Amino acid sequence: MKRIGLCLFLFLAFLGSVQAEDLTPNSESAILLEVSTGKVVYEKNANAKLEPASMTKVMSMLLIMEAIDGNKLSLDDDVVISDNASSMGGSQIFLQTGEKYKVRELLKGIAIASGNDAVVAMAEKVSGSVASFVEAMNNKAKALGLTNTHFDNPHGLHSENHYTTARDMSVIARELLKHETILEFTSIYEDYLKKPDGSSVWLVNTNKLVRFYEGVDGLKTGFTSEAGYCITTTAKRNNMRLLSVVMKAETTDLRSKDTVSMLNYGFNTYKIHPILTKEENLGEVHIVKGEKLKARVYLQEDVNLLGKVSDGNQEYHYNVIIDEVKAPINEKSKVGKVEILDQENHLVQEADLVIKETVDKASFLTTFKRVLGVFTQGILE
Repeated sequence: MKRIGLCLFLFLAFLGSVQAEDLTPNSESAILLEVSTGKVVYEKNANAKLEPASMTKVMSMLLIMEAIDGNKLSLDDDVVISDNASSMGGSQIFLQTGEKYKVRELLKGIAIASGNDAVVAMAEKVSGSVASFVEAMNNKAKALGLTNTHFDNPHGLHSENHYTTARDMSVIARELLKHETILEFTSIYEDYLKKPDGSSVWLVNTNKLVRFYEGVDGLKTGFTSEAGYCITTTAKRNNMRLLSVVMKAETTDLRSKDTVSMLNYGFNTYKIHPILTKEENLGEVHIVKGEKLKARVYLQEDVNLLGKVSDGNQEYHYNVIIDEVKAPINEKSKVGKVEILDQENHLVQEADLVIKETVDKASFLTTFKRVLGVFTQGILE
């Protein structure tokens, strides 16, 4: 019956148009942004400090994915379940002390079923202890410039000093989306966890929108009596990815209803103008005293502009400004910028240029050969 009710309100939400000021009447706090540009297109009490419940696991998954993409951890690494992990209350995937699982299995248990036991096991795997992992969570929040967030645990069970805001949560979630592999897990509606004894645990996604809303492929729900019903959601359509956060709704259906309202508004109102991709070679930078004298330059991130559907097609062009830099220079160091200009040559956006390699300072031998080459060329001429 609940599933029928959810389908019904989703169907009705698709039919109706909603004014921006009325998007989230059922939630205490909310925000909607476009991911590639980071532009916020709707917000409501977005700086209110509230408990995030299991949306906390968005930060936990971010640290796990950073470890994986940083080659400090593999999806195929083994994790042995501790007493501490197996004793966790709240939502769980029923892990037992001494059992062994792959990282990918536990990540699936976190992303799909919001397993508190799974996230504690992974916290211990990544940082050695839950305390060290929580310290890393808070350090990451500071590194992201979040001043209204503090974590006491990796799972989101109630704690007086455990809080964030819709705005801060959107920043964390946007950072997580840079690790695209996570969507392979958060987009699964149901699966099974095979246990060492041969039995299986059914994993069903707590985010029903993964199944019922076109384009939704993440991210994380949350609920405690103190936090109410929360959800961080991402959806992609027509080359545009939206990210929404809803905090402190009274029921699961109401948090979904407000989320659908925001997503409908975003997809119906806005569109993306792709300008440049981070794969495009935009020239070369001269590297003074480098082991290499030149390196190709690229954008650090894709450059997109967000516009309204009602604005029609817009034309943009760009200028590439490359600095002269001195070795040594590290991979992804800024070496210039791109200016995006509209039809009237007004600056609408700037983006950093980087190189994709580390260039060391030239050795004495390299410098000597260069000087000798110049000298020899001069004689021959």
